[in-house]
Amino acid sequence: MKYHITAFLLGFLLDLLLGDPYRLPHPVRFIGWLIAKTEKLLTVRERNEKKEFYRGIWLVIIVSGITLAATALLLLSAYLIHPFAGTLAETVMTYQILAAKCLKQESMKVYRRLKAHNLEEARRAVSMIVGRDTDCLDEEGVARAAVETVAENTSDGVIAPLLYTALAGPVLGLWYKAVNTMDSTVGYKNEKYLYFGRAAAKLDDLVNFIPSRVSAWLMITACFLGGKQFSGKGAVSIYKRDNRNHASPNSAQTESVCAGALGIQLGGDGRYFGRLVNKPCIGDRLRKVEAEDIRRVNRLMYLTAWLGEFICIVVMLIVLKIY
Repeated sequence: MKYHITAFLLGFLLDLLLGDPYRLPHPVRFIGWLIAKTEKLLTVRERNEKKEFYRGIWLVIIVSGITLAATALLLLSAYLIHPFAGTLAETVMTYQILAAKCLKQESMKVYRRLKAHNLEEARRAVSMIVGRDTDCLDEEGVARAAVETVAENTSDGVIAPLLYTALAGPVLGLWYKAVNTMDSTVGYKNEKYLYFGRAAAKLDDLVNFIPSRVSAWLMITACFLGGKQFSGKGAVSIYKRDNRNHASPNSAQTESVCAGALGIQLGGDGRYFGRLVNKPCIGDRLRKVEAEDIRRVNRLMYLTAWLGEFICIVVMLIVLKIY
């Protein structure tokens, strides 16, 4: 446990300091490659809804199994060599599981282009972090998309992997990342993936159900700790009212907190793959979403991340003392 706590803290700090260096090997890239290869192997040549659904289940089993086995083997081998080698390996894995710095860096690219009044470049930058069509967005739409992504991924990219890694180390943490990557790769409700990606999408909903709600309350707490730029009362009010205003049972959890904290409205209709999708709004439009809201939501995300890390370490220290 003491090695796990040390690696858990060091990995978190490394993520905040370094982010995701693009040229270095990353396990999520391997997971993405594994998903692509497995999908190609399981592709149904003729449309068959039932067969596609079961092939999608096999995709989840294969990718999950290989991820769990490979991570456990690497980590166990490192600890068998020496506890220092194991702690180092676990630190690096934990660092690669988390995505706070990367999320901030990518969203701040959007911020800088909006501040430079370069709408085309801002659209291009935001297209790298959202799934919707961005070529029709105005400046407010681009800013809103970036804020929504940071708010939602405070759970998916930071707190949820943090909780799973705290619970059972990088083995469970990277398994969570595999599930999340499968959902973002094949979990779309379009013609190609409606049945094949259903198992991945449902599993992602399941594994994020509790973490998304924990993330929301951590973010609410961060609002009260973060100063006057955040409304804690607004965060609580909008969260209680709008936390289900999304097709996903989890996505509106942190988005509703963010909307209430900043006094803005998120959600609403959007274009995906050229098709207009009607979505409920989240929050009240007390003012327009602006570029500065990207900076604000990143600060809120960091406060939430630090709060989550602190609580996880305190709980692990209590467990260590008991046992």
